[in-house]
Amino acid sequence: MAVVTWFLVVALLFVSASADDNPADELVSILNSNRTAHKSTALFDNPGLGCIALQYIKAYQGRCDDVGGSDAKKPADAEFAETFAPNCGVQASTLGPITGRLLGCQSKYVGASEAFSGLLIHNSKSLEILYSSNHTEVGAAVSGTDGGAPYFWCVLFSNGKRNSSFVLDGGVAKTQRPGCFSGTNDDCSSAYMSQGPLWSTVVGILIAVAYALGF
Repeated sequence: MAVVTWFLVVALLFVSASADDNPADELVSILNSNRTAHKSTALFDNPGLGCIALQYIKAYQGRCDDVGGSDAKKPADAEFAETFAPNCGVQASTLGPITGRLLGCQSKYVGASEAFSGLLIHNSKSLEILYSSNHTEVGAAVSGTDGGAPYFWCVLFSNGKRNSSFVLDGGVAKTQRPGCFSGTNDDCSSAYMSQGPLWSTVVGILIAVAYALGF
């Protein structure tokens, strides 16, 4: 009986450790809920555009100071076709126009809801971008830098056509590490960007359970 209990505990711990939601998907869900509450249409969550959003983050190379303020910078338009699309496996000929972007960065990781309301939506300009009728699809991404702080959140909007813009070769994006992007239905949490604390906790619990069960 003790052995059965042990294996059940192990299985539950590994399920809970791996079945976390994707914060980029959560962000898109929150964004679309806000749009529909504002009588705007929900946007298609395009995985190709989501992967491009993650590449957009990586272009900052961890430089949080380049995100906002008077010295804010953004990647050159040429990088979309020359770097972002090939890194994702997006067919360059299907790249659509970017009709808006929301970008935030800070040293502390927060959940999707807090990132949306406290980091990305902070003035009338960001609300104008959020509710714009020019958008038809969206892609979101979140990533730490080398698996830790600072943490970037990015939302890119486009007016492309569903299933014909930001098309992925074979329908699947190339593997991206670190970070999460929307539209894939993959599990990807804050722990995914910094694995250490989660697995230290799991190992500690397993040792404690083993001791309690007499192993």
